[in-house]
Amino acid sequence: MGEFKENVKGMTNEAIGNTKQVIGDATNNPELETEGKLQEEKGEAQYVKGDLEDAAGNEF
Repeated sequence: MGEFKENVKGMTNEAIGNTKQVIGDATNNPELETEGKLQEEKGEAQYVKGDLEDAAGNEF
């Protein structure tokens, strides 16, 4: 079950990060773009962690 939560967290962080990047670009706000990129990368890592937990059959 923990893998599902990590996947959802990962997808959420990726989506929010992408949105921040788009808004940052549209408003010429490089700090928001950077924040979005970092949040997207965090989401990608969470998603991978969830996949690994699923493959291992247990939580880390």
